[in-house]
Order: sequence, then C-alpha cells, then structure tokens
Amino acid sequence: MNAVAVVGLDCVFPAAHGIEAYWELLMRGGDAIGPLPAGRGGEGFDDTVRGGFVADADVFDNDFFTIAPREAAAMDPQQRLLLQCAWRALEDSGRSPRALAGSDTGVFVGVMGSEWAQLHMGDLARITPQLGAGSSTGMTANRISYHLDLKGPSLAVDTACSSSLVAVHLAVNALLSGECSTALAAGVNLVLTPALGMVYQQMGLKAPDGRCKPFSADADGIGRSDGAGVVVLRRLQDALADGQRVYAVIRGTAVNQDGRSNGVTAPSRWSQQAVVAAAHRRAGVGADQVRFLEAHGTGTALGDIIECAALGEVYAGPRDTPCALGSVKGNIGHTEGAAGIAGLIKTALALHHRIVPASPFAARENPRLRLAERGLALLKAPLRLPPGEVLAGVSSFGMGGTNAHAVLASAPRPPHAATRAAHAAGVFTLSADTPEALRRNLAAQAEALARRPRGDAAPVCWTSNQTKTGLPYRAAFTARDTAQLADALRTAADDEQTRARVSDRALRPAAVAFLYPGQGCQQPGMTAALYRESAAYRRHLDDADDALRPHTGASVRDLILTEDPAVNRARWATPALFAVAHALTQTLADLGVVPDAVLGHGTGEYAAAVAAGVLSLPDAARLTAAHAAAAEQLPGGALLAVRGGEEEIADVLAAHPGLLLAAVDGPHDTVVSGTADVLEHAAKQLAARGLHTRRLPGPHPCPAPAAPAAAAGPVTAGPARIAWASARLGRMLGEEIVDAAYWAQPAKAPVRFADALSALVAETAPTCLVELGPTGHLLRLAQRAGLPAGIRLLHPAPGPAATATDLAEAVAGLYLSGVEPRWEALYEPAHRRTERLAPYVFSRARRFPQTAPAHTPAHTPAHTPAQASGQIPAQAPGPAAGPAVPDAAGPSDAPAARPHPSHGPGETAAGRHDAALCAVIDAVVEVGAYPREQVDAAARIYEDLGFDSVMIMQLKDRIEQRLPQAAGITMQQLLPALRSVGTLAVLVRELTGTGVTV
Repeated sequence: MNAVAVVGLDCVFPAAHGIEAYWELLMRGGDAIGPLPAGRGGEGFDDTVRGGFVADADVFDNDFFTIAPREAAAMDPQQRLLLQCAWRALEDSGRSPRALAGSDTGVFVGVMGSEWAQLHMGDLARITPQLGAGSSTGMTANRISYHLDLKGPSLAVDTACSSSLVAVHLAVNALLSGECSTALAAGVNLVLTPALGMVYQQMGLKAPDGRCKPFSADADGIGRSDGAGVVVLRRLQDALADGQRVYAVIRGTAVNQDGRSNGVTAPSRWSQQAVVAAAHRRAGVGADQVRFLEAHGTGTALGDIIECAALGEVYAGPRDTPCALGSVKGNIGHTEGAAGIAGLIKTALALHHRIVPASPFAARENPRLRLAERGLALLKAPLRLPPGEVLAGVSSFGMGGTNAHAVLASAPRPPHAATRAAHAAGVFTLSADTPEALRRNLAAQAEALARRPRGDAAPVCWTSNQTKTGLPYRAAFTARDTAQLADALRTAADDEQTRARVSDRALRPAAVAFLYPGQGCQQPGMTAALYRESAAYRRHLDDADDALRPHTGASVRDLILTEDPAVNRARWATPALFAVAHALTQTLADLGVVPDAVLGHGTGEYAAAVAAGVLSLPDAARLTAAHAAAAEQLPGGALLAVRGGEEEIADVLAAHPGLLLAAVDGPHDTVVSGTADVLEHAAKQLAARGLHTRRLPGPHPCPAPAAPAAAAGPVTAGPARIAWASARLGRMLGEEIVDAAYWAQPAKAPVRFADALSALVAETAPTCLVELGPTGHLLRLAQRAGLPAGIRLLHPAPGPAATATDLAEAVAGLYLSGVEPRWEALYEPAHRRTERLAPYVFSRARRFPQTAPAHTPAHTPAHTPAQASGQIPAQAPGPAAGPAVPDAAGPSDAPAARPHPSHGPGETAAGRHDAALCAVIDAVVEVGAYPREQVDAAARIYEDLGFDSVMIMQLKDRIEQRLPQAAGITMQQLLPALRSVGTLAVLVRELTGTGVTV
C-alpha cells in the first residue's frame, strides 16, 4: 500500500487559531486581511500596511518546553509558533507527544528564510549563542526534534513559496522508504520586516490593498501573511492498524524545477504541467478522477494565467463535471513558506468533511483564464462531495522555480460498527505542566465536550488516555457519557483539590500493595454485575472456577452469580473469596497493574500467595478447597469484631475460656471467636464498658482450621517474587520457603494483620493500597491504623453491585498515584477509536515581542527591581551577554511559581544568609532571565530551568564574577553538582569556604 495517511493537524493562520477556527473561516468565506497588529511595527512599517497577520504571535509558553526566558526571547518566533503547533498536531493524531520520545519520528519544515535573523544578526555587538541558535532557519525543525526527543530525520526546507509542500513530499518519501514511521511536515511564516513586501512592490507583484484575489478579474498582486501549519503523517497501513483517525490519504507527490526559463523568478507553465502529471503517475490515478484542486493561486495576473494554462493541459480531458478550483490565499493571504501546508490542510479538511469551501472572488472570474474550456470552475458556493473515494490535488510553486504537487484522496471508510450496547465506563485523563495549566485545560475540555451531542464517553476517554498523558500534573475522571464527563471536568476546573492531583516533584515512584480479605467478608452476588460488564473479569473468574471445581464438586462462579446465600457457609466462603480475589488480581494485571507487595488476612493468604508467586493457581485451589472442607467438619462458631485493642479485651478473654482471640487488626480493632452463646455474653460485657462490637456474617469453625496436607496434596514450595507480608506471622517474609508445612499447621495463634501491615508499609512505602474483595473491610482497618499521609486507598469491586465503573475508578486512582495503566485492556475494541479532543491550551502569560533583544552586563548587582520583575533593561554588552525577557503578564495570568521556601532567595531558616546560595541564584536568574521568585534551592538545573551546555558555561562565569574565590572551580567538579540550585550552592560553599551568616 503505497499511500500515506494524514492523521493529525494543527495550524495558526490569520483570524484562525486552530483547526476548527480555520475550517469555520473557510466555510463562511472569511476574509482575514487587516492592519498590522499592535507591537509588530518596526522600521519601514507604517500605518498603511495591510495583510494577513496572526494576533499574539509574540505569546509563548516557554516554561512548558523548559526554555529559559532569555533563550525564548532570542528565538525566532517562527520556532516558538511551530513548537506549540507540533505538540497540538501530535495530540490530534491520537498519540501523546511524550510517548514518541526516542522514536524515529521525522520533522520536515518548510520555511522561507528568517526575517528574525535579518533584524538581529547584523548587529555584531549583540550576538549571543542563544541568538545564533534562535536565528537559524534549520532550528525551526531541530527545535521540535530536540524538545520532543524525536530521533528521525530533522530538516528545514527553503524553496521559497513551495517550501512546505516540498517538506510534505520529503516526509512522504521518508515514510515510504522506511526512514521513519511517523513524520511531522510543517510550514511557517511570520512577517517581521517590510523587506520582502518592498521586493514584491518593485517587481510589480504587490497588491495595493494587501489582499490576494486568485483567479479574479480584480487580481492585482500578492498580499503577505503569517501562518503556521503542521500535519502528522503515517503510512496508511500503520495508521489503520493503530486505529488512528485518517483525515485524508496522500496518494502521490512530485517535485521538479523550472530550470532555465524566462527569468529565475518567473514561473514556467511547462514545468508546472509536468509536476502535476508526475504526481498523478506516482498516485496511479488519472487527472479525470480529480474532483477539486487547491491551486497555488497567488492572485498575480501573470501567475494565475500560467497556472491555469498548465492545469488545463492536465485536466481538460473528457469530464462529467468541471474540476473545482480554489486557493486559500483568497481568505488568508499568501503565507509564503507556509502556503503549501495551508493548502494541504484545507484540502485534507475538505475531504474529511466531504465538502469543498467556495472559492473567494469567484463572482468576478477572470475571463482571460478560459477556465470552462480547460475543465476548471471556481466555486460560487460550497461543493458537497459524492459518496465513495474522492480525489483532490494541491499545488505550490516557488519563486525560484521549485514546484510541488500532491494528489490526495478521501480516507477509506471504517468497517461498519456493530450495534453498541449501553455506554461503557471509561477513564478520562488529562495532564499539564502546572496546576494552573491543568485548570485551564480542564475548562477547555469541558467546554469542548459540552458542545458535542451527548454520547458514549468511552471513545473520548480512550483518546484522552492516548493523547493527554505524560505531564506532571494529572487528573482522571470516570464517566459513561459525555455530558456526565463535561460536568465533572467543569466542576474540577473550579475545585483546587480535584485539580492539582499529582506533581512530578512530589510523586515518588508508584508502589502498589494488594490486600486480600479472608472469611467473613464474603457477600452473596459479589462482583456479579462486574462479571456481566467486564470480559476480562469474566475470563479470569471462569479460570478460577475451573481450578476450584474438581476440589469443591460444584461451581463457585454459579454460586456467586445467582446470589446464593450458601456463599456464607464455611464450605463455600473461602473458595468464593479466593475466586473473586484471584480474578480481580488478573484483571488488574491485564491493565498493567501488578502489585509490589501483598498481604492476606486469614484465608486471604491463599490468593495473596498466588499473586506473590509462592503458590500456583492449581495448588492454591486445592489448599483453599481443603481448608473449606475441613472447616465444614468443625463445630460451628462465630466471629465478633470489637472496636478495642488487645489489652482492652484481655480480661474478657480470660473470663471466657471458650472465647479466643482470632485477629489483631489494629490498635483498636480486634476479632474474637467462639460459640454464639459465648460471643453474646462477651458482647454485653464489652458494650457495658463502651466498646462497640459487630457480628461478622456466616458461621465460622471453632477453632479455625488449617488445610490438611494429605487432603491438599503436594504443594510446590518457593520464595515470594515480590514483597509478602504474612498476617499469620505478623511480619514480612524474606527468602523463606513457604512450603506445605506453612499451610498445614493449625492456625492457633491470632491473625496479626496490624503488625503485618505496619511491616509492609515500613518496608515498601506503598503509594496505593488496593483491597481485592467485596466489603472494603481491610481498607477501613488500614485507615484506622494511622497510615503515613499520601497513601491512596482503592477498592475496585465494592459490594454486590460493583460494576466496570468501580473498576475504572480504581484504575483512575492508580493513574493519579503514578501508575501507567495498560489502557487498552479497559475498553472493548469498538471503543478504541480516536475522537477529536480540544487541543492543549498553552499559557499566554509571557510575551516575547519581535524587537531587538537587549543585553545584560557581565555582572549585574543582585536583587535589582528590574530582575525581580522579569524585565531586564538594555545595558552595555558584556561577555556572553544575552537577550532579555521583554514582557511578562500581570499576576492574574502569570505562570504559577514553583514551590519555594517562605524565606527569600539566599536565606535559610532562623534568618541566616547563605552567600553561596544567593550567588548561585543571582547567576541563574541573570543567565536565564528568570523571574526571581521562580528560582529557589529546589529548582533543578536541567529539568526545571532548561539549562544547556552553553548556559552552564555562562553560569560558571557569573558565579566566578560574584565570588572571585570560585575561579578555580573546574567543569569536572561542577557537572556532578548540577542536580539543582541547592546542590550547586553546596559545592560552591565547600570549594570557596563561603559560610552561612546570621
């Protein structure tokens, strides 16, 4: 299959920020031409300048990409614009950008020079390393590859106005040759100087009103405009195999050159005709099959005539209907290096929506173009496309003679979906780089979902799991329909506790402990609803039932599903709990959730042993059934839970010889066993002293049995593969072999759950405790045991009515605690389809105007008001001087400051002043131009502040300027200390002898 799928889109064009806004502009025939935005003007611009301009092109979320303010200020705004577009386009493709880190993804960017470099690189006194990299045309692609950690081809292409369609051509070929498996093809253009407009004017190509009028009798030249667009491309078979949404299919592309024609800047009809024909040969389709063309269409008199003549030679054959002709330049102007991508995105959207927008200026068609006799027609109204495959073409021609054409087709129709059952539960995930960003994106997703027709939330949730993960602050919501989900997101956006769930600074690696309850926690019908809804749980409960049935003589599964009260009998209680616990364990394993530690209470140890790898399922099934059979033969008894400690009930135990201590579950939680009469008398005594008691359901043997070794058969012994806390022994089991003797000995001593839980928490420091049973009894005990703060308690199957929603809630809780679930196991195949979600909303707090960056001196005094505000004034240049951050937003929209101590920079507790820390912070602030409140001892040099090798050298210089005694520090000494500002300050303090003063 020699075809490439367009699977993701994003763009910023005049009056159209984003794909939805772009399509809306095209469909209403919008005109995006207007005056120069405020702050854009510079030398040579005046109030009469008109064109297609992107508002707020100076806004950039540098913190999101971990780019220091000084570096961001030195970057060509084209690089900044593309970084954000690339992120959103990858999300739109149904994949998290973070998930592509380290992959062979390629980046191909069409860019027509750098007006930023023209503005700034000519002043040799202002040159800095940051400005050098920031002005490089090649860095438009390399920035994307670097910041997203993409390892495939990365290159910028400049073929003038055909640059971005040539970039698409190169990306398609790289995919088809196997050079990369995903490719980003892009184009960008920002009008920062009047220079090229002056060239157009001198060549007689500039439209007086700044507006392109393609194919119109009024066409009088080019109007310049801004724009950026990114498409994500994959081989069609790969996209279909991964279930990605396909906007359109690129069937073939071609690139050629005019060669020696009528001037290096003049177009060639014959070369244009040849490139279109070549693209059709590669696509394997005839020109008569093409339904519409997105032409280059600049609106110059000569250019339109030559292009239509070339197209007429290819498309003038026998046709039932003329080929529709249009050019997006009539809406947004000529985006130059981004013109090809603007046309490609328009065409892909038209094929996706199966409607072609009307051609601007079609009302006054230029009769000299002879469109009708050439099989072409301008659209005076939108054209609805017929069913089946539809073909389209896109042309882009460069001023120097490099021509490109692409043949696109509508996406193949997905297989007919089977009738869907009731809405399934899903987990909607969202992540962001700060709590404020999380709030902003929660609100955006809520608004977007509220505009959709109410429907099944599962595909939306599935898409979010694939695209909206990987950033440090997380949120997760369980829902079955989109209206319910929109309400949850809207509420969370206004609720700080719901919003800021997890941070990469606070989150330690996830450690999950499974708790397995024993007899007394069973319930008739437990998990029956989950069995009906979850195919995975059905499969695993059936497996457990198959393992038990040869030893129990009947089906435990059927007993559970029919809500038979016989489940409370000693014969059935333990096997039923074992089957449920094992099925839940395996269901979570399918979801990628494997415990780091296990703890079983009483008979719950059988299921815990299987999870720990101590017992096989067949061995555990035999032991469980043997235990239950032995229990059935013993005299009946009962259990009484007491809200009191072991010491508090000691005298009652002594006073009743038939009363036994069955379990010590916590400092104030014990269980006693005995006959019904003994328990009733003991309960009255305990109640009289104010201790609450509760009878546990079902009969219980007195004393508690062990599984006779002979009845159970041989047991394969082995050490635990993960941490295992033994409630029987009240401690962690190390390398001990848990053999048949462990299970066969009578359980005379009480269950020491409290001691075992304490040992488990101390040794494994779990972030989550998950109970795999119906009642949540062990979680309540854990809550009363005084757990360390931050441990999340989860219950995937609470009670007989537990459904797939409860399981999804547990998975959501695990995700919030740092677990990365295997999301596909949560959804049926029909729900694993990509839906369009609102793109990531970046911060608009910082602006980096398109003006010459200022300098800082070689040494700046500490704590200046200008630095504190994040605005550093222009001063005489010093060594390694760099551009300053020109503008920052007000407090209401400022990025959230990172957590930092209440005392000021360089100060420690008790009012002490740390000169080394102060010097390091001052140097970091100067080199990166960070707001002072954003830099503290905890700030990480690379991860939080975005320092690179050049900035490290500048940082060393600044520290030496502030502390002359630091001049002997070598890079070998410095590099290991660059974990954080604080660790660097420790090194400086040690090597310079700089102390802490009061």
